[in-house]
Amino acid sequence: MAERRPSAAVLILHGGYETGMAAPAPGAMNLPGLRMLPVSRVVARAVRGDSGVRVQRVRYTHRGWNGARKDPLHDALRVLDDLRREAGDIPVVLLGHSMGARAALHAAGHPLVRSVVGLAPWCPPGDPVTQLAGRDVVLLHSTRDRVTSPLASQSLTARARRAGARTCLVTIPGSDHAMIRRAPAWHHLAGLLVTGLLGLTPVPKRVEAAFGLPPGAAASEGTLSLDGLEGLDAGAPAPRRCGPVRGGRR
Repeated sequence: MAERRPSAAVLILHGGYETGMAAPAPGAMNLPGLRMLPVSRVVARAVRGDSGVRVQRVRYTHRGWNGARKDPLHDALRVLDDLRREAGDIPVVLLGHSMGARAALHAAGHPLVRSVVGLAPWCPPGDPVTQLAGRDVVLLHSTRDRVTSPLASQSLTARARRAGARTCLVTIPGSDHAMIRRAPAWHHLAGLLVTGLLGLTPVPKRVEAAFGLPPGAAASEGTLSLDGLEGLDAGAPAPRRCGPVRGGRR
């Protein structure tokens, strides 16, 4: 039986390496891909009530970003082009971790992309943000990440806001780059954000408030702590604002 044409889609982009021309390892040997499987399952369950939403993993041709080649970006764009030929101009949320989040941010200028959710994203200071204009961008980052920088994520949300995006950074105290510590919180928030950004459920109120900040707002104004989003529902207490965050490097 032919697969139903989707009315919306979520593309999952796993992490990788700064350099690496080999193909990703197969199956369970692909640890970055394996880490995103529970996130994919949570998102699939979250959108299950709307059977028109496709949840699809982006498969990479190379395991690394590879400098100016930006290999995972082109893999993402290829999937987006295929999806557009198949289903037309449907809304797409890109959900990426680490290198995959960097690819998602770069691919956000594609006509199908409405939103990006980046988990522990790799955001070098010189990366462009103009392609994020008109998009919703939520980045999640551990304050203890020593592989990618939460400070760089905070900076990117501010730069993207000035470029015309609606942005928010949610910090996750006490976690790590691989999202192992406090894993249920990462998974739950990823599912909640994806369904909210697709319009299937409300976006958390505090995130929606950050989206409404003026373009020139300070980076700290659009930064929330997960611990201040307790319950992640309408009755949750107001989040504490986070000043400039500190953390790891790539």
